[in-house]
Amino acid sequence: MEDIYREQILEHARYPRNYGTLEHPTISHEEYNPLCGDRVRIDLLIEDGVIADVRFSGKGCAISQASASMLTDEIKGMNVERARAFSKDDLLMLIGIPLNKNPTRLKCALLALKALKAGLYGVGSVDVDDA
Repeated sequence: MEDIYREQILEHARYPRNYGTLEHPTISHEEYNPLCGDRVRIDLLIEDGVIADVRFSGKGCAISQASASMLTDEIKGMNVERARAFSKDDLLMLIGIPLNKNPTRLKCALLALKALKAGLYGVGSVDVDDA
């Protein structure tokens, strides 16, 4: 089996970047994975079309929490249009481990991206499998 918990994943899961909530977010959205119970909430502060600050909170496996940590690190300072275009493949490249053969872990890894996209598009939920 692929060593799914590489050091980078464990590092982000143990010491998540941007963890917490924003006091007055421009956008806030939470997603839930009913298959495993993972939750990720993304808070965004958007100023002049740029993600000026971002936080995430939630609970779940190392993959979902590390993925949220890496995603928030990546999108901070990014303009909203670029963040909307941020894809599943972009996130999987950041994570750096092959998850396409493990659908359950893939859903965990994509939970934060799903919350981000739903928040940015102002919809209840989005399917990021095709993003």
